[in-house]
Order: sequence, then structure tokens, then C-alpha cells
Amino acid sequence: MDVREADAAFVRDGGDLRLYRCLRCDSWLPLPRPTRPTRKHPPAHEEIELPLRGKALRDKIVLRLIALNRAFHFIVLSILAVLIFLFAAHRQQLRRLVDRLEAAFYGAPGARTHPPHGLLHELERLVTLHVTTLWLIGLAAALYAVLEGAEAVGLWFQRRWAEYLTFTATTLFLPLELYELSARVTVLRVLALVVNLAIVLYLLLAKRLFGLRGGAAADRAARERDSGWEAFQRLTPGSLAPLVDRRD
Repeated sequence: MDVREADAAFVRDGGDLRLYRCLRCDSWLPLPRPTRPTRKHPPAHEEIELPLRGKALRDKIVLRLIALNRAFHFIVLSILAVLIFLFAAHRQQLRRLVDRLEAAFYGAPGARTHPPHGLLHELERLVTLHVTTLWLIGLAAALYAVLEGAEAVGLWFQRRWAEYLTFTATTLFLPLELYELSARVTVLRVLALVVNLAIVLYLLLAKRLFGLRGGAAADRAARERDSGWEAFQRLTPGSLAPLVDRRD
């Protein structure tokens, strides 16, 4: 395979070895010349898909981590919504079952020395809820699942609308998380608040939402400075003679 002058950005001759450039980390690797090349020349720039680097790569990783978080929420909420709908559809049967369990453990209603407590008490509260209330709770869980699913898909593909949607939805739920913490502090609640605050600050500052720090145009320019052929050519060294001399 013959190396042309136009290929010097990513492959160069170095005596008995040939120097190949890693398209992601810019390292130059000395490797033997190919003995049975499948083509006459290295591929042209149009045939090469440069990997993301710098800010563009960091943004992709962070947004996909947030997308995985939202996908987990989507799965949990979807399962919860299905369970609530099933519960509402079979509420009468479940209520009779709870009544029988209470009678077995605490006796008949008129002969009880103390009311049910613990798990049976919580089940009794659930089965005595109005069926309309149960359907509304299930609907709210289903809608919330759809919202989380939309965020997950949009963030995975790095859509700008998903960043705004995630920022807005997360910000709206922060007061509720603070209220829950004021009622009872747990490790999970503190962790959820910290994660959501980090997501809000990242989207607002790093992704420059609402025109902050130059907005979408500045965000796009920052990513293009680290990725693409212009950035690749800017980081291309003029000579690799010292590296070749060391290898010799």
C-alpha cells in the first residue's frame, strides 16, 4: 500500500516501519508494513469517520449516563403503573383477602383487642382507597414513565430538546425532593437530590441552556474545536523525525 502526501495526517513511512496515528488519542504507533494490502492507498478523508474527542466525547458520555438513569426510572415507573392498574382492577378480591387475613391474625372486627398494624395495616389502607384514586395514581405513574422514557431516548441521541426537557422536569421535582428530605433524611433521598442537582447544573452550565454562556452556538463551536478534521489537522505534527530516530 502506497502512502501519499495527503495521508500524512494519519500514516507516515518511517524506514522499515510505518507510523500509524490513533484517531482518538493522537498516539503514533510503529508497525510493520502490510505484506498483503487490500487496497493501493489508505482511505480518503471522506471514508474515515473520526471518533469524538474532547468536549464532544465528554458530552456524549455524560448525556448517555443521564439517559441510563432515566431509562431505569422508566422501567421502574412502568412496572409500578402496571401493578397499580392490576390492583385497581382486582381491588374487591384483594380487599376480601385482606379481611380474611386480618380475621385470622386479629380476630373478627368486633372482637379485636387492638387494630391491625404493620404490613396488614398498610394493605388495608390500600384496598380501602377509592378505585378512581387508584386509577389516577396509576395514570400519573404511566405519564411520568413516558416522560422519563422520552428523556432517555432524546439524551441517548444527544438531542437539544431532550436537554431542555430533562432540565425542566428535574428542576420541577427538586422542591418535592427537598420536602421529602425535610420530613425524613435517608441516604437514598440525599443521593437522589445530589444526582439531580448535578444534572441540572451540568445541563445549565456545560450545555449552555437558555442562551447561557453563548447558548447552543457556543456549545456547538466548543465541540467542533475538539472534533472533526479541522481539529485533527491542527493537532497533526509537522515532523516525526525524532520518533523515527528513536525507533532506529
